[in-house]
Amino acid sequence: MPDADAFADLLAANELYAESFGSPRLPARAAKGLAILTCMDSRIDPLAMLGLRPGDAKILRNAGARVTDDVLRTLVLASYLLGVHRAMVIAHTDCRMAAGTEEDVHRAIRQAGGPDTRSLAFLTTSDLDATVKADVQRIRSWPYLTNLRVGGFVYDVGTGRIRPVQ
Repeated sequence: MPDADAFADLLAANELYAESFGSPRLPARAAKGLAILTCMDSRIDPLAMLGLRPGDAKILRNAGARVTDDVLRTLVLASYLLGVHRAMVIAHTDCRMAAGTEEDVHRAIRQAGGPDTRSLAFLTTSDLDATVKADVQRIRSWPYLTNLRVGGFVYDVGTGRIRPVQ
């Protein structure tokens, strides 16, 4: 059981949420046929930034909005079982994964009192557009996702605007 004190504020907020929840019974399928891969950065609200509502899209998040094996596996499930026929890869400005090298991230973690993480790949980038293009191509070339339309984008955390990556 989790340490209740560490989560008490969130459990109390959930009680308020549940009181007005109303059981909307949304279907599991993505109403807009959309999957969104974006960064875990808490400044990003994927549904709001695209004018969407709960139930409209499948949301995938990780550090740097990178197309990993887990993202590909999830997109296969979303594509064939959950109504997804298009996907957006959305990186963002001012991302920690674009602010230095792999070694910089490992060093920062050690300096913050963390363990030696050199066995992990954080998939840093020095060129957001090139990385988004490569990740979009990885999805397009995945043999299990030939039916998926994919686009790459960069979200500006300072303006709220999204621009396509060509």
